Amino acid sequence: MSTFMGMPAFPEAAKHALADTQLRRNLAHATSTIRAKREQAIGELPDWPELRQAAAAIKDHTLRHLDTYLEQFEGAVQQAGGHVHWARDDTEACRIVLDLVRAHQADDVVKVKSMATQEIGLNEALGAAGVAAWETDLAELIVQLGDDAPSHFLVPAIHRNRTEIKEIFQREMAAVGRPAPADLTDEPRRLAEAARLHLREKFLRAKVGISGANFAVADTGTLVVVESEGNGRMCLTLPEVLISVVGIEKLVPSWTDLETFLQVLPRSSTAERMNPYTSTWSGVTPGDGPQEVHVVLLDNGRSRALADTVGRQALRCIRCSACLNVCPVYERVGGHAYGSVYPGPIGAILNPLLHGTTDPHDAALPYASTLCGACYEVCPVAIDIPSVLVEQRAAAVDTKRQSRKPDPERAAMRAAAWLFAEPNRLARAERAASATRAVTGRIRRLPRPIAGWTDSRDIPSPPRESFRAWWRRTRGSDSTHG
Repeated sequence: MSTFMGMPAFPEAAKHALADTQLRRNLAHATSTIRAKREQAIGELPDWPELRQAAAAIKDHTLRHLDTYLEQFEGAVQQAGGHVHWARDDTEACRIVLDLVRAHQADDVVKVKSMATQEIGLNEALGAAGVAAWETDLAELIVQLGDDAPSHFLVPAIHRNRTEIKEIFQREMAAVGRPAPADLTDEPRRLAEAARLHLREKFLRAKVGISGANFAVADTGTLVVVESEGNGRMCLTLPEVLISVVGIEKLVPSWTDLETFLQVLPRSSTAERMNPYTSTWSGVTPGDGPQEVHVVLLDNGRSRALADTVGRQALRCIRCSACLNVCPVYERVGGHAYGSVYPGPIGAILNPLLHGTTDPHDAALPYASTLCGACYEVCPVAIDIPSVLVEQRAAAVDTKRQSRKPDPERAAMRAAAWLFAEPNRLARAERAASATRAVTGRIRRLPRPIAGWTDSRDIPSPPRESFRAWWRRTRGSDSTHG
């Protein structure tokens, strides 16, 4: 599943999102709060820049030797009693999981840390086969009950406020299990209690649990999940069978390397010094936890991204969401406009890297940025997102250049190149623009085929005096060379 079903490409989706004032209020409040807390948590570490570079270096080293570490991880999992499956794409991954669920005759499963399973559309595949998949993370539960889509890595329901969540619980919980209390309020404690009671019966009934993983340690075959609620620990330990769907870029070589990421991840995501719950598991332990453990190693475009010499740095991403919280574009349109489980600045580069740009959704994403650079400044693994965006935009322009189809943007760029190529030509154009200021200053919308440029912005009025004329008037010369 490369895009959310029915979602238009970013320009159209962003236009609808910008008109939703409630959404913008919810996002502005949530992201500004997280930003302030993160800044304080990062400020406690005087060696943060060195820690950040160390995390980037570990990821780069792992990606350069990914084939070696994947084989090492597979061997370690098997030695610990687990089973490893390789999935080239979403279809193959869903088939593997569904076969395992059917083999245990389970008609429902519980899930946690499931961004990779959202990427492959696993819930939909299980549902089509008659298997109900229950999200157990609180925010994911809100999204699922609301028949919604996640819009943030850390807070998938960031676009909802407490009143909306209370209404979803009251309206939907009874249809799929324990109903919400009749006297439920929008107090956070009461909402969390309602979710806990609702989920408890699902945890105790499910024979199969499905998880993702934040990290996979190659030398011991260990999977790692970090979370804040404890639901993940329930999902990982109570079912008889555990299936973990893990992207191949999640590997780190050793526990020593993991130590670095367990410092940078919580401070960048939840602004905490350490995660409240960190669960690790290596294969099977007789008499303790799931007695059958499967790991599905997912490619689904990651090898394609790895082959991109500039874009491969996106595979360092540890899904902390820091780049989303500082992005002026994300703050105004939210995550749904990106049309993918990976929204925000990292999603703008990751989706085209994973899928290519043949789909209009992916082709539009490199332009969903102001290139302000704030995302790079906060990234705990130093992904230079603006540079990758520029590379992807250049690639998109090269693709258009090869087309014979008329393109207004290309025509405008050619006209600009002609104008700027000759100083006297540019000077005449500046004088003409100033002379027509009284007329052009009243224009609010441009005609087709360039009308789209004025859909969300005003046309700047030409200045009364060009810089060239100002220089000549104040310095007495037309020379700009001192």
